Amino acid sequence: MEREAIRRREQLYVGGEWVTGPDTFPVTDLADGGTFAEVAAADEGAADDALAAAEEAKATLRDTTIPQRCEWLQAIADGLRDRKTELAEVIVREAGKPISSARGEVDSAAERFERAKEEIRHLKGEYREGTTSGHEGWEAIVKHEPVGAVLCITPYNYPLATTALQVAPALAAGNAVVVKPASKTPVSAAILAEIVDEADLPDGAFNFVPGKASAIGDTLAGDDRVNAIAMTGSSGAGKHVAYESGMVNLHMELGGNAPAVVFEDADLDEAAAAAAKGSLKYAGQRCSAVSRVLAHESVHDDLVERIDAGMDDWVQGDLFDEDTDLGPLISEEQADWVEELVEDAVERGATVVRGGDRHEQAEGVHVFEPTLLADVPQDARIIDEEQFGPVCAVTTFEDDDEALDVANRSDLALDACVFTSDYDRAMRMAEYIDAGAVRINGAPSHGLGDIPFGGNEDSGIGREGLDSTIHEFVRKKSIIL
Repeated sequence: MEREAIRRREQLYVGGEWVTGPDTFPVTDLADGGTFAEVAAADEGAADDALAAAEEAKATLRDTTIPQRCEWLQAIADGLRDRKTELAEVIVREAGKPISSARGEVDSAAERFERAKEEIRHLKGEYREGTTSGHEGWEAIVKHEPVGAVLCITPYNYPLATTALQVAPALAAGNAVVVKPASKTPVSAAILAEIVDEADLPDGAFNFVPGKASAIGDTLAGDDRVNAIAMTGSSGAGKHVAYESGMVNLHMELGGNAPAVVFEDADLDEAAAAAAKGSLKYAGQRCSAVSRVLAHESVHDDLVERIDAGMDDWVQGDLFDEDTDLGPLISEEQADWVEELVEDAVERGATVVRGGDRHEQAEGVHVFEPTLLADVPQDARIIDEEQFGPVCAVTTFEDDDEALDVANRSDLALDACVFTSDYDRAMRMAEYIDAGAVRINGAPSHGLGDIPFGGNEDSGIGREGLDSTIHEFVRKKSIIL
């Protein structure tokens, strides 16, 4: 029986009011094809209104107490759980995630609001005494205050969970928020705005302005009323926002190209399972995806065979089927990009073990087959560039030094993983691989934000995580007695 697609029309949410934008844009239904939502598109005027509303709310929010804000966070978490079925279906359609993953994302978003509630309770001030000559007898209270207004620029791949990771700490710290969602996946954030509207926050505390980055991005990022910017997205977009933003706190998690370094003494079954999952989960459209496997030359063939067998377990099909693991790519442009990188690798001598093809499954729904490339030359672009596709590219190295050289050659330095049974080697590689996080004997994973994560070089600024992000969104004030 064919399902009837959800038909939604979403508005802007500014200053505690729902606002009809001057125009709309469509959201593709990645489950059934076609369009399932029309979303109001903010223009410069609407963006300015949101900034004005956030500016006006700053004083009110600054005077709120931690217990008050904890009540809001819990109410939002409860609201997300109450609408879990609706939100999961929206995420399936707008992001192209299998239903089981979509449900998990709703759970993660709710838990992030709850955990932010717990983390903010631990934010305590300090008492200090003067200890230097000339400051004898000085006493100071060091307290935390909100930075003011936080611009949240969210990605398409985790449209609800990443939004929660930015918004929850910002609200917990007493800041006003302006959310600019990814244009491909704004509907789940629109539902979050509805939930916030029911949670009785002060007007202007939360503002939702979907729209094209080309139309409102510079207006939002370059405005002096913004005190901090949280962004998850591509390195190119992050550099542009940083250029426009000026003197604000930048909190950015950007592109990734995580290497999985597999040594000859590794548990190859474990490494192969991690490589398959790390490269195929959400069709590889994750900043922490295993983008390239660096295998010691003595185990390359064996490892490839095991990865190939592991990929048999990944089912590509109906997104509402509980057994489906793999969905489509977010757009035709993304499918073109992945195809370009695969073709480049093959032209340079890589072997296609499986996959390598793409097709349009329905109107606007572009599927790329789970792909395994073996004997990939080190000069192939896929070894150094972010792919965001369901492709596992395996290259080789001779020794530890060469492994480090290849792992560190990319300008992207977000995540990495190392597979070895040698403790000293594992710690040495973890220390010298240029990445914000290195996992030993497992694929990269950011979890709910218990452990700080973020990238070096072109992969970002700062470290995300609920406690880490709260500290990014407060500033210290010393009151000297």
